[in-house]
Amino acid sequence: MNAGRYNRRDFLKLAGFAAGAAVTGCTGAAQNAGSNGGKSGKPLNFVFILADDLGWKDLGVYGSEFYETPNIDRLASEGMLFTDGYAACPVCSPTRASIMAGKYPARMDTTDWFGAPQPHNVRGHWLKKPLLPAPYVPQLPLEEVTIPEALKQHGYKTFFAGKWHLGHEGFYPEDQGFDVNIGGYFRGGPYTGKRYFSPYDNPKMENGPEGEHLPIRLGKETAKFVTENKERPFLAYLSFYSVHTPLMTTEELKKKYQQKKKEMGLEAEWGKQGERRERLVQEHAVYAGMVEAMDTAVGIVLDELEEQGLAENTAVMFMSDNGGLSTSEGHPTSNVPLRAGKGWIYEGGIREPWIVKWPGVTKPGSTCDEPVISTDFYPTMLDMAGLPLMPEQHKDGVSIVPLLEGGDSLDREAIFWHYPHYGNQGGSPSAAVRAGEYKLIEWYEDDSVELYNLEKDISEEHDLSEKMPEKTAELRMMLHEWQEEVDAKMPKRNPNAAE
Repeated sequence: MNAGRYNRRDFLKLAGFAAGAAVTGCTGAAQNAGSNGGKSGKPLNFVFILADDLGWKDLGVYGSEFYETPNIDRLASEGMLFTDGYAACPVCSPTRASIMAGKYPARMDTTDWFGAPQPHNVRGHWLKKPLLPAPYVPQLPLEEVTIPEALKQHGYKTFFAGKWHLGHEGFYPEDQGFDVNIGGYFRGGPYTGKRYFSPYDNPKMENGPEGEHLPIRLGKETAKFVTENKERPFLAYLSFYSVHTPLMTTEELKKKYQQKKKEMGLEAEWGKQGERRERLVQEHAVYAGMVEAMDTAVGIVLDELEEQGLAENTAVMFMSDNGGLSTSEGHPTSNVPLRAGKGWIYEGGIREPWIVKWPGVTKPGSTCDEPVISTDFYPTMLDMAGLPLMPEQHKDGVSIVPLLEGGDSLDREAIFWHYPHYGNQGGSPSAAVRAGEYKLIEWYEDDSVELYNLEKDISEEHDLSEKMPEKTAELRMMLHEWQEEVDAKMPKRNPNAAE
């Protein structure tokens, strides 16, 4: 299939949705529209599942033919799948902060992954770049009232398992509203012990039996919490380290996908994104094993909700914190038809798998193409639970309850991104705005812009900025006004830049 002609009809076809589904708006009317809160008068429980570095095309329900994700696909069949769901940043920590606080990273100055160089200590590939990255705040500020803190005020028990990466000691999950923290601290990956296998040597999680697999452990810990708290409302936040590097899986899964690759006749194919090689075909056996292991862990949690009689009173949300890793660090996945991947402001870096199941409200197997973004989860969860909104806190989020109830649009003009940094994956300092079908990207190195019509050109191959100067000027002004409103920090010229 020609990536440049890949559109929503192709998506629905590849993902296996009904041929008669509408190709605009959100398909399927609500089953019980307006019934905020849980069933039978009980408060609604929440299970929030966050994958790390999982690409938009990495699930079967999003069209992957190589990776196997039956449990997440099942979740989509029971809820609403969003085709245009976004992360607030093309790298992890800023998106994670946006979920917790309901604010754009630029508003909190949490614009890069926590541990990246600051302007005064640039190193590696930043040294001779034209720009010095903007300064950023390397932790989720404690003054932010997080979503677990908001839910705790209304009697919720809160649980966190997995990757945190939102600050050092004093800024851990237990400092930000979580009653239980298993495995969450400052590191951005499983880099200690035997990494994805026990002993983990993670200071926030006891080692398991020799060789225990990390995603399975996190799934079981989440299921245990659900069981122990089934008589009270809860938020269970399962934040996988998967499928972040290091690239590791079990020998059994590796062999399975090596054989599948052979049977499908797949070979690596490469393209170019800037100065980086970009993987164009999904055929990495180890990565496929990592995806399946994560999916198995999701199944453990979903099955436990069923067994405990909680499934009909629990909303389940799933997304990834940034796009799939396609241009660096092993290049393990392909995001085609999307352009680029993690670390880039193109669609491959910010468009994510996005699924919400709200029993009794979202129609099973429904889809929605209205753009939504990670800041929206905070007000949405409060709204779903029938709790008061906190607009001064989640000021950059919009409740998507109208979409979940079968509506086809939100009262929002645009969504924004601001990434004034150089990514490890080859991306450059940039910003973007999406308004309707149009997306404008501004590059800070040379002050250039690109304009794309995402409905007609999901692969961002055809820059319309010269053909549509009025639309380009309109979106650029919109972006600049937003940057001024949130006080976005900008990169500066590097005095040591290569001539």
